[in-house]
Amino acid sequence: MLKLTYTETSFYLECLTLSLEEWVAQRVILALRVGQSLCIEPSTASFLLPVDLPGVEVLKAEVKRDDGEIIALSACDAEYMEVTLRGSWLLDSSKDAVGVFFTTMSDRAEFFLHKLWQESQACASVMSE
Repeated sequence: MLKLTYTETSFYLECLTLSLEEWVAQRVILALRVGQSLCIEPSTASFLLPVDLPGVEVLKAEVKRDDGEIIALSACDAEYMEVTLRGSWLLDSSKDAVGVFFTTMSDRAEFFLHKLWQESQACASVMSE
C-alpha cells in the first residue's frame, strides 16, 4: 500500500506493508477512540518525477503490464513526468482539506514507485545544497 501525506511545503510517500483493509481499520479504531470524525472519498493524487531517474523505464513497463487503471504516467516537459494515482483520501472530516491519500497496486509497482520517489528526493536535496 502507498500512503501520501501532503504538507504545506511538500509531501511524503510511504510504502506500507499493511494491507489497505488493515490500515483503514486501524485508522477507524483510532478515530473512534479519540472521538474524531472520518471521511473517505475516492480521488486522485499527482506528483512529479524526473524522467532521467534510473528505473523509470521499468516503472513504465510495470504500469503497462498490471496497473494502468491505478497509475498513469504523463510527460510534463523534457525533465519531468507526472505520476497520477487513483485511490482514496482519508480526511478528518468532510469539511477539512487535511488528510492522507492512499492506494494499492501490485507490490512490484509500489516498490519501484517508492524507490523512484526516494531517489528524486535525494537528487532534490543535493541540488538545493
